[in-house]
Amino acid sequence: MTVTRHDEHLADRAAMVAMRGFMALSAAPSIAPEGRPGYDELMAKTPAPEGVEWAAGQIDGVPGWWCVPSGSVPGKAILYLHGGCYVIGSATAYRGLASQIAFRANAATFVADYRLAPEHPFPAAFDDACRALDGMQAEGFDTVAVAGDSAGGGLGLAVLASGATTRAVGAAVLSPWIDLSLSGATMESRAAVDPILSRAALQQAVDQYFSGGDPSDRRTNAMAGELANLPPIRIDVGDDEVLLDDTLRFQALADAAHQPPCDVHVWKGMIHVFPANIGMLKAAPEALDGVGAFLRGVLGTGKGS
Repeated sequence: MTVTRHDEHLADRAAMVAMRGFMALSAAPSIAPEGRPGYDELMAKTPAPEGVEWAAGQIDGVPGWWCVPSGSVPGKAILYLHGGCYVIGSATAYRGLASQIAFRANAATFVADYRLAPEHPFPAAFDDACRALDGMQAEGFDTVAVAGDSAGGGLGLAVLASGATTRAVGAAVLSPWIDLSLSGATMESRAAVDPILSRAALQQAVDQYFSGGDPSDRRTNAMAGELANLPPIRIDVGDDEVLLDDTLRFQALADAAHQPPCDVHVWKGMIHVFPANIGMLKAAPEALDGVGAFLRGVLGTGKGS
C-alpha cells in the first residue's frame, strides 16, 4: 500500500486562508443545470501552457475538445473526463486543466463532453466514456491512458473497473468521487474544512444522476469492480476534502486485489481538485508534474518513461 503524504508549503497556507475567505463570501455554483455557466467560468480560469493547440472534435459521436501539445508523441493519447458531479462542467471549461496535463505527458488529450444529468441520467455518462475510450483506436491511438477529476475521476475508474471497455495503460485522477452512497468517513470528519463539497451538495447530484440506483453498481462505483485487472493508477487528493476517504478505501481494496500499483498522494491543507489553481498554489504544479511523469511512464511518451 503506497500512500505519500505531502507537507503544506507555508506560502500555500497563506494562499488557502485567502481562498477560503473568498469562497465564504461567494456563492458556490448550483449543482443543477442553471449552475453550469458559473461553474464553467470558474474552471476556465485554469490557464493553459504555451505550445498546446485546441481543436473541437468527436470520438464515436461523443463531442469534446482535443488539447494537443507541440511535443505530443504519435499513437499515444489521454482521455480526460471532467468533473462537475455529473450535472455541471464541460469540455470547453476544462481545456486549461487538461492542457496542463497534456503538456506534461507529451500526449494528445481528448476532453469528452459526456452527457449530463438530469437531462441524461445514469448510465449516460458511463456509456459515453466507454464509447470515447473504445473509439480512440479508430482515431489512430493504440496506447491510451485515462485522466479526470472529481466525478470524472470516479467515472474513469469505474469505466476501467467495469471490464466493459478497452483496457487503458494507466489512469491518473484528481480528487475522485467514487462512492455515490456517500458513506466515506471523511464525509463527516472533513465537513468543517472542505469549502467546496458537502454531503448535501453531493446528495443533490446523486438525486439527479443516480436517483434510486444501486450504489454498488460497478458502473458508478469502481470499488465494486474488477480491481485485480486494473492498470497502474495514480490518485492525487487533498487532505481537507470530504472525498478523501473514497480514495483511501479504493486504494486499500485495490491493494488487497493485488492489482498493479495504485499510488495515492495526499496533500496536506489542500482542497478539492487543488491542481486547477496552478497560478496560486505551489502544490498545484508539483502535483501536475507528478501526474505528468506518471502518464509519460505508462504511455511511453518521453524522458522519464
